[in-house]
Amino acid sequence: MPGTIVTDDDRCKGCSLCVEYCPVKVLRLADRINVMGYHPVELHEVEKTCTGCGACALMCPDMVITVYRTKKKKAEPVA
Repeated sequence: MPGTIVTDDDRCKGCSLCVEYCPVKVLRLADRINVMGYHPVELHEVEKTCTGCGACALMCPDMVITVYRTKKKKAEPVA
């Protein structure tokens, strides 16, 4: 089930625990700097897809990551 994340960039302190624990390695620290002076986390791998596993949100000590999972549509029965 593919997913995505949304981060509260202004609260992220750039500890990179989420980056280390992402099983599909789709996270990185951004080039930009937030209001606290840290590089927040962002999705970056276009070829790979976030699986929505939630490991990043569980590892985040500041709870700045929200994980969303995309449900697959069921196939319509063929008449």
